[in-house]
Amino acid sequence: MTIQKIGVVGAGQMGNGIAHVCALAGYDVVMNDVSADAMAAALALIGKNIDRQVSKGTVTAEDKDAAMARISTTAELSELGNCDLIIEAATEKETIKQQVFDALLPHIKENTILASNTSSISITRLASRTDRPEKFIGFHFMNPVPVMQLVELIRGIATDDETFNACQEVVERLGKTSATSEDFPAFIVNRILMPMINEAVYALYEGVGSVSSIDTSMKLGANHPMGPLELADFIGLDTCLAIMNVLHDGLADTKYRPCPLLTKYVEAGWLGRKTKRGFYDYRGETPVPTR
Repeated sequence: MTIQKIGVVGAGQMGNGIAHVCALAGYDVVMNDVSADAMAAALALIGKNIDRQVSKGTVTAEDKDAAMARISTTAELSELGNCDLIIEAATEKETIKQQVFDALLPHIKENTILASNTSSISITRLASRTDRPEKFIGFHFMNPVPVMQLVELIRGIATDDETFNACQEVVERLGKTSATSEDFPAFIVNRILMPMINEAVYALYEGVGSVSSIDTSMKLGANHPMGPLELADFIGLDTCLAIMNVLHDGLADTKYRPCPLLTKYVEAGWLGRKTKRGFYDYRGETPVPTR
């Protein structure tokens, strides 16, 4: 199957990044969101991010113009009906993702591939709610999408070879590298990464070290580019908590129990960079630890 037109559901941090790289790779892209403001902001951000690539010499101004011309936006899921591949990039809540796929089904072609950018939720379970589990796949981009080179491809129990191969070809055309994961909770990257972040929150919770000490220790002692608490703020503490809950529920192992402090931050609405407060306060010129 040849994929020429890609639909992206969600114009947030992940959705606009996916639209960006797909358009730059030559695909026609239809980006959907319920918010017109979100779509306008996404287009502006895509333009700004490609400008950064132009300034670095990795793409040309002509490449930018062509990519931006390939992206259209719509608030109606029905307008994704002629897409060959639709990637859902809604918030990391299973009920919302299921609602998206339920709403898409009446409008799409018989051979359209459905994909979820979920970072932790069962692909098999999401696929079972559709009329095409054999044409359903996990297509997990890393954040920020234009920068990160990895894409996790996750096959549900029914995903067929044609679907997998077509998506693998898309990853190659994007200039990225795919890693294949079995459909277990949180897949590969977050199965390893999120417990590390959760353990860093426990170290803070138990008074082992301060926010700055924990992050400095991992940056300088383990050569990580970002400390785990800084990274959690970048990802979003609500997303981190959602993934830890998926691990804890799905694997029934106490080592995946979310730290109570992580839960408390989310309850407070301190979700990290996107709300200006998390383990750091971002409301001033320089981030300041909140504990």
